[in-house]
Amino acid sequence: MTSDREQVRSLDDPEIMVQTPATIYDAIPPLTPRTEREAEFYQLEDGEMFLNLGPQHPSTHGVLRVVMKIDGERIVDVDPVLGYLHRGVEKICEYGDWHHAISNTDPLEYAASMFSEALPVLAAEQLLDLEVPRRADYIRVLAWELNRISSHALFIGWLALDLGGLTPILYGFAERDEIVEMLAALTGQKLLFNYMRIGGVNGDLNHEFLSRLGDWMSRAGEHINGQAKLMNENEIFVNRTKGLGVLDRETALGLGMSGPPLRATGVPYDVRRAHPYSVYPELEFDIPTRSDGDSYARYLLHIEEIKQSLRIIDQVLHKMPDGPVMAKLPRLLRIPPNRAFAAIESPRGQYGVYAVSDGSDQPFRFRIHDPSFFNLQAVGSLSEGQVLADIMAIMASLDPIMGGIDK
Repeated sequence: MTSDREQVRSLDDPEIMVQTPATIYDAIPPLTPRTEREAEFYQLEDGEMFLNLGPQHPSTHGVLRVVMKIDGERIVDVDPVLGYLHRGVEKICEYGDWHHAISNTDPLEYAASMFSEALPVLAAEQLLDLEVPRRADYIRVLAWELNRISSHALFIGWLALDLGGLTPILYGFAERDEIVEMLAALTGQKLLFNYMRIGGVNGDLNHEFLSRLGDWMSRAGEHINGQAKLMNENEIFVNRTKGLGVLDRETALGLGMSGPPLRATGVPYDVRRAHPYSVYPELEFDIPTRSDGDSYARYLLHIEEIKQSLRIIDQVLHKMPDGPVMAKLPRLLRIPPNRAFAAIESPRGQYGVYAVSDGSDQPFRFRIHDPSFFNLQAVGSLSEGQVLADIMAIMASLDPIMGGIDK
């Protein structure tokens, strides 16, 4: 059976004949370049070729395609291609009411969904000028910091896995499993918790949760020290990450980056301190920074942030007052016309939402600021000049979650 499409020589390898429009053998889009950047990228020099990386698991979980221009083993340029997970979450939120938006945003930060589901809650409370019961605020911080630790534990494992190490990911999942079992006792869910509510949280602390939390807290410090020792004393891991993917302060600020990638360049920006919310102003904790800006510095920051989260949790348990966990609100919530921007410090940086109310029970506009999207912009500049095997470690050190990128 023959095809009616024309056979042409591949621009990657003139010895290969491909059909038009371009097939899987040809990385070049069968379109006229739409931008100067596209025209520059898809122009090969002598000895260069294109290579498709992903979508597959090591290329961030099946939904990120990276087109690389390489010269032998050396990376010349990188073009991340997004859109394989696009579900229109922002528009879905605008077609449901404010309460529906909580569960609709849950899958965005699926490794730490307590943070993404907090966006519509904080935005609605800001628009309503609503005061949340203090016990509910303390419970929120407790849940957020537990979820931050579970996310960071997975990051450490993923980074090692993308470098070829298997043991740390098993340690990471063991730690995460213990935390999500604990959160399941509190919320009834292990992944998409749907626990935050406008005006508070969906249920007070219970005996099973507190029992699991006390048992885990007695061992948590030893666990993180053991995992850090496993990685820090591994000569292969240290040599593979030190000096790899160096990001400077000016580039990070220019790209609008936040979270550990930004703090690894020496910028001490953390929403919990820069724009305080909830009860964080009442708690003592440090904002760790590094100045090297490489993959190893980003890894070390995650270790230090886990220790600060443990410090916060200990204070929350000692300071948490008694009282209600929900403010009194009508079942049908109509928010007066106004607009607000609410932000939270997620494990990956500043997670924010710009929300507009038109006086109905639905958000009129709901636009999400996802830190992974901004952090991923740095992949091209960080990968240039590196060898092919290093791009996985560079992307893993940025810790992107594609759920929020393809929102």
